[in-house]
Amino acid sequence: MSITISGKIERKGFGMGTWALVGDDGETYELKDAPEELRQSGIKAKVTGEIRKDVMTLAMIGQVLEVSSFETE
Repeated sequence: MSITISGKIERKGFGMGTWALVGDDGETYELKDAPEELRQSGIKAKVTGEIRKDVMTLAMIGQVLEVSSFETE
């Protein structure tokens, strides 16, 4: 099932780190294989994708969101 979340892109973690979407609702989503255009801290974006409950990550900062499309502001 696809969902759409608006928020701000942030770089999280240590070392290589990971890209995250901090939703306007305060929820943090780890972006799975974030497109290059989304890899910019501080930009506002609306991201559509699927929550992947079958994927575990080292960062463990929130639910994993596999991006299918996005718009930046």
